[in-house]
Amino acid sequence: MPDIAPHAPRAPGAPASADAAHIAAIVAARQHMPGALLPILHEIQDTQGFIPDTAVPVIAGALNLSRAEVHGVITFYHHFRQQPAGRHVVQVCRAEACQAVGAEALAEHAQRALGCGFHETSADGQVTLEPVYCLGQCACGPAVMVGEQLHGYVDAARFDALVRALRPSSNPSTAATAAEAEAQA
Repeated sequence: MPDIAPHAPRAPGAPASADAAHIAAIVAARQHMPGALLPILHEIQDTQGFIPDTAVPVIAGALNLSRAEVHGVITFYHHFRQQPAGRHVVQVCRAEACQAVGAEALAEHAQRALGCGFHETSADGQVTLEPVYCLGQCACGPAVMVGEQLHGYVDAARFDALVRALRPSSNPSTAATAAEAEAQA
């Protein structure tokens, strides 16, 4: 699967009303489901790439919830984004098993290397860094997920190689070097 965010950004000058109409259609199609809030939020994020602030009152009104209740659910679950993600999403496992084998140092390195914290995107817009609480790779920690691809035994050097492979480069040997580093790891 590609590790590009699932949404297509709106073309410059395209009306935001297209997004609003799409969100309203998602809400209308699911508002009568039992427990409709999470399926609605998931589909909005899957199609838009994030949950826009403008979706909150639409969802709240349709489900007879307060805006605070909808916002509370969005902010409670780490999966939901309130800002568009970068072109690639990198998740670093923060669970105890990975922490026991160096995930804390890896998380600090990842933030320094990308120049952003968790739930933020690198300055070049290429990589969004997110924490995740167990990737199911406990015997292979520290674990990282790049898009839909799992990687185990990730140290700082391997992390750097994975990130280098994501970034566009005018130097084709950089991508080849990153691929070679990944193959050796």
